[in-house]
Amino acid sequence: MFLSVLSAAGTDPDDTPKPTPKPPTFEDAQESAGNAASWVEQNWSTWLGIGLRIMLILAIAIVLRILVRRAITKLIDRMNRTANAVDGTALGGLLVNVERRRQRSQAIGSVLRSVASFLILGTAALMILGAFEINLAPLLASAGVAGVAIGFGARNLVTDFLSGVFMILEDQYGVGDSIDAGVASGEVIEVGLRVTKLRGDNGEIWYVRNGEVKRIGNLSQGWSTAGVDVTVRPDEDLDKVKATLAEVGEAMAKDEPWNERLWGPVEILGLDSVLLDSMVIRVSAKTMPGQSLGVERELRWRIKRAFDEAGIRIVGGLPLQPAEEAGADPAAGVAAPSAYASTTSPQSLATAPITPPPNLSK
Repeated sequence: MFLSVLSAAGTDPDDTPKPTPKPPTFEDAQESAGNAASWVEQNWSTWLGIGLRIMLILAIAIVLRILVRRAITKLIDRMNRTANAVDGTALGGLLVNVERRRQRSQAIGSVLRSVASFLILGTAALMILGAFEINLAPLLASAGVAGVAIGFGARNLVTDFLSGVFMILEDQYGVGDSIDAGVASGEVIEVGLRVTKLRGDNGEIWYVRNGEVKRIGNLSQGWSTAGVDVTVRPDEDLDKVKATLAEVGEAMAKDEPWNERLWGPVEILGLDSVLLDSMVIRVSAKTMPGQSLGVERELRWRIKRAFDEAGIRIVGGLPLQPAEEAGADPAAGVAAPSAYASTTSPQSLATAPITPPPNLSK
C-alpha cells in the first residue's frame, strides 16, 4: 500500500536522495600523509639495501670488465711485439709472418673481449634481477629454450663460428700459408671466424666456410722436402756420379740465397731404381717451407752443368744414330703366285667348263 501511495504521488523509490560525500578535510590528509610516512619509514631500509646492492653489483661488473679487457689488450700487444722482434730474420719471415700474427691476435682479442663482456654483464644482470626478488627459473628456462631454437635454426653458422675460433686459437694456418683444405687449395689471404679466403693457383679466390673444412694440409709450416731424380746410363761410374752430386750440394749450400733456403745438407739417398737402360739416383734436401720447388729447379740446373763438365751421360744425352738403309729386296719385283696356276686348286676347278650331260634320247 505504501508503494502504491508513492507511485500515486509520482515518486520513484530508487530516486531517493543519497548522502553526498564529504569533502576531504585537513584531518584526512594528515592521516594519509602519516600512513605514507610510516610505510616509507618501515621500508626505507629495504629500498636502501636493494639500491646499494645494485650499485655495488654494477660497480664491480664495470671495474672487472675494464680490468679484463685491459689484460686481454696487453696480452695481444705482447704477442704483436714478439712477432715484430723476430721479423726480418730468415725464420721470422716465414714462420712468424707479421700480417698473419696481427690478424690472428686481433681475432683472438675480439673473441676473448666479447666472451668476457658477455659473461660479466650477463652475470651482473642476473644478480640485479635476483636483488629484486624476481624468480629467475622461468626466465632461465625460456632463455634456454630460445637458445636451443636459435642454435638449431642457425646450426651451420654456429658450426662455422666455433670451427673458426678453434682454427685461430690452435694456429692451424694463417695469412700467407699455402694450404689444402680439401674443397679448395691455395694461398690464405684472409682468415675470418666464419669464412677463410684462399687464392688459387690461377688467381681465383675461394671462400671456404670453416665448418665445411674436415682436414687441413698446411704446406707452409715446419719444413719442406726438395727431391730430384737423376737418371743416368747403367754403365756410368757410380762413385764418380756420387762425388759430382756431393760437390753440387756443397757448392749450393754456400751460395746466396740458397744457404738460407736450405735447412740441411743435400743428401744422396742412393739408387732409386735400376733398369736395363737407365739408373735413377735420388737426391733430397730439407728446405724452408714453400721453397721446395725453387730448390729443385736450381738443383737440376746445377746437376746438369756439373754432369756436362764431368762427362757423365744422362739418359737421352747421346744423339740418335741414323738407321742403316736396308738393301733392295730381290723378290720385290716378282709377282705373287696365282691360285689359278695349279689345275688341281679349288679356284681352277671352279672355273673349269661344265661338260654337257649325255643325250638321253639316243
